[in-house]
Amino acid sequence: MPKGYFVYRSGTYNVFIFLRSFYQDPKNLTPAVKLMEQTKIYPLNSQATAKPMQFPNASGVPANMLPVSDGTAFDQLKLLVDSEGTNLAESDSLGMLAAIGIIKGQPFSPDAHTREILDRAAKTGYKMSRVIGFQETVTGRDFHVYPDRQWLNPIADGTPANPGGPLDLNWTRKNGGYLDLNLRIWFFTDYYSISPGMISQIPGKGAKYMIAFTDSEGAPLVGGGNYHVNLPPNIPAANFWSVTLYEAENASGLANGQPFPSLGSRDKPVQNADGSTDLYLGSKAPQGKQANWLATVPGRGYFAILRLYGPTEPAIDKSWKPGDIEKVK
Repeated sequence: MPKGYFVYRSGTYNVFIFLRSFYQDPKNLTPAVKLMEQTKIYPLNSQATAKPMQFPNASGVPANMLPVSDGTAFDQLKLLVDSEGTNLAESDSLGMLAAIGIIKGQPFSPDAHTREILDRAAKTGYKMSRVIGFQETVTGRDFHVYPDRQWLNPIADGTPANPGGPLDLNWTRKNGGYLDLNLRIWFFTDYYSISPGMISQIPGKGAKYMIAFTDSEGAPLVGGGNYHVNLPPNIPAANFWSVTLYEAENASGLANGQPFPSLGSRDKPVQNADGSTDLYLGSKAPQGKQANWLATVPGRGYFAILRLYGPTEPAIDKSWKPGDIEKVK
């Protein structure tokens, strides 16, 4: 291995690379874009002949990045099985796929009746995942970050000495050695990926996430309602913080008519005299509160994620607590 490289050995042939470059000023994205454009991906033995990277500008371009939720999901599984080795999954899972005709190197040609069954199964399975994804307790574990708040995190019981709590990053229970299947479903129907940085307990490193499906009284968040959330002074984020809204139906970013369905420290919302920050969620901005307003869509449910990038000690020891999302009556 040449000097200057860090080695990551993937368990699969297919690799998903997730890169983020953060802006300092939402009105000037150029530095963040230029940083991303320094990225180079190439076979290690072909650096000199590597094709130039392409960076298409997707700003303002509609795109459906949601996972497939109909019967074509099984065709995607067939492509995956064909492109991977025997390490893709353990024998039981490969056996279940084989039972419906998905076998490496063999045709997958279900008849029309079977296609209909697979389509219903995929749609039902996706809806089941969305139901699981809104639960506050999964496999006997309470996800509440604070006992007196509605904010949730599936690794709420992580500590600096044990960031993953009772789990590893493969969702295997350390005590018992079994796959916590419902927890994995909960996570990946609400989040896109997992990384060590997302469960970091090192002050100033990684990120800390909290998710709110309900208001302070436990009622689901609805687009036709008006809500308010208070973030106390000295929000514990060394880099920045943000609150982002997502569709309840499918966990995509909420299409609310604003450039981004998020608001954070780099947007410079107005602070109160005591240093706290009030955010307002609703279909219309309260008078004089446009700088602190996130738009919602009547008739559409949603949820919110509070992110602390570079969480400092008060976030890790939970001495800083955000207010619940409160319905304005």
